[in-house]
Amino acid sequence: VQLQASGGGLVQAGGSLRLSCAASGRTNYAIAWFRQAPGNQREFVAGVTWNWGTTVYADSVKGRFTISRDKAKRMTYLQMNTLKAEDTAVYYCAARSGDITAQAVAYAYWGQGTLVTVSS
Repeated sequence: VQLQASGGGLVQAGGSLRLSCAASGRTNYAIAWFRQAPGNQREFVAGVTWNWGTTVYADSVKGRFTISRDKAKRMTYLQMNTLKAEDTAVYYCAARSGDITAQAVAYAYWGQGTLVTVSS
């Protein structure tokens, strides 16, 4: 499966942004968003199972971010609301067969990152 992430940009604190992840090839995977800020490890943000749409969120984004998928378009989205300066990072979408997990090493497929910068 190939993944293509897009939608990053510069936004003020409190604003919103929507990231998109286009998938080609097989799509019967769990899709997740990770992020990595400078000097930090890559961290799990949210994940969704392709078939059932089950979602999992990191505590830091619960209530602010929403992950969804459009099976017909083979797209996964991350709607980010009430953005904070600490959300600034490069965001990656990733895919794995099986259930959602927060462990980045468990994901075999990665898209290129898209930079999100939140100004305070």
